[in-house]
Amino acid sequence: MRDLLGRADAVLRGRSSTYPWTLIVVCGLVYGSVMGAFGGLFWQVVYSAVKVPLLLLATLLLSLPSYLVMNTLLGVRADFAEAVRAIAASQATVTIVLVALAPLTLLWYASSAGYQAAILFNAAMFSIASLAAQIVLTRAYRPLIARSPRHRWLLWTWIVLYAFVGIQMGWTLRPFIGSPDAPVQFFRSGDWENAYVVVARMVVNVWTR
Repeated sequence: MRDLLGRADAVLRGRSSTYPWTLIVVCGLVYGSVMGAFGGLFWQVVYSAVKVPLLLLATLLLSLPSYLVMNTLLGVRADFAEAVRAIAASQATVTIVLVALAPLTLLWYASSAGYQAAILFNAAMFSIASLAAQIVLTRAYRPLIARSPRHRWLLWTWIVLYAFVGIQMGWTLRPFIGSPDAPVQFFRSGDWENAYVVVARMVVNVWTR
């Protein structure tokens, strides 16, 4: 436990951490279990615990190949390993901050019984954790940007790419919080739809009413 806390501290301080992947999995499991505790259903806790690290790691793995190609095309392929370490540290930061916010999530669940409110609160927690991750990522990218200004463009490209893939993965893996009106399930029906098509359809429906 002390070793894990030491690794988390190293990541947040911008120092090298040998096993950021361990932090992503362990901290993701912890916050996922807290996130799924809404409604007090055991299997929803288990499913959500698995889904949070799965969401982060799957999004990362799906995004990396295209990012590797962009690094290669811009002539900075030699720096790719260092870029991946920076990205891994930022992903670990997401889960570390989420664990730090977990007591607030439990307090919110205890004081508010609303399902929609629980979803919005967790969205806010993920937003805070993502902002913290961007701070760590930007700090880790400074030596790369100093070496080549092309890394600044690549940094913003990664942020957009990761967000694009992450939104679709989040939609695919839902629900993370069990609905009181639906049975507990790992995937919800219609999960393999495109999140952006669904949003576009909702916008059209609103405007054509």
